[in-house]
This record gives sequence, structure tokens and C-alpha cells, in this order.
Amino acid sequence: MAGVGAAAVGIGLVAAGCSADSDSPAPAGAGTVLGPVSAVPVGSAAVFSDQGVLVTQPTAGTYQGYSTTCPHQGCEVSRVQGATLVCPCHGSSFGLDGSLKSGPATKGLTPTKVSVSGDQLTVG
Repeated sequence: MAGVGAAAVGIGLVAAGCSADSDSPAPAGAGTVLGPVSAVPVGSAAVFSDQGVLVTQPTAGTYQGYSTTCPHQGCEVSRVQGATLVCPCHGSSFGLDGSLKSGPATKGLTPTKVSVSGDQLTVG
């Protein structure tokens, strides 16, 4: 019977490894340059996929950062539709403040600190 237990543990590990979409990058480290502030429209957002960060500009000169990782199943939130951020995998949508607008996600996006350095957005 020891072989059955070992097989069950092995299956559990494989299943656990598949629980989140690995296409969503980990957010970039502090000091990473994301891009120019001009890339983020007022009242909307820009996705910096390579760095795993999206930046919103709800009002002129106010920038907020969030991880692109959807809290539902880990897909990358990669679509911006005006003032709505959308996960293409299952349709969860989020506001410019990272809050959940509609599921299946049950919580908002994880904040990522961003700052402006000259005309560039950086992490941290």
C-alpha cells in the first residue's frame, strides 16, 4: 500500500503545479524602469507585460501600480478597456484602483508601488 500513497502524493504535486497560469510574470523588482509616463493615458492604464506590472492614471499625474497576476487563477490581466482592466482568461474585471468590478475573481489586484523618475515610471 505504500506505493499507492506515494502515487497519490505525486499526483497532488502535479495538480498543485498546474493550479496557476505560469504565463503571468512575477512583478519586477524595485528600481526597474517600466516605461515613459506618456504610455499611461489619464483615466486609463497601461500594461507592462515584461515586468508583470500594470499602471493606472485615474487622474492627471496620479499613478498607481498593480501586479498583472489575476487573483482568480493567475492569468495575466492584459486588456485595458477605458477605465476597466480585464483578465482575458475568465473575464474578471477591475477598476483603476485595482478593485474587483466583476468575477469570477473574488478580490482585487495586488498593489505594486510605482514612482515617477523624470519622465519614466519605475517600480518602487
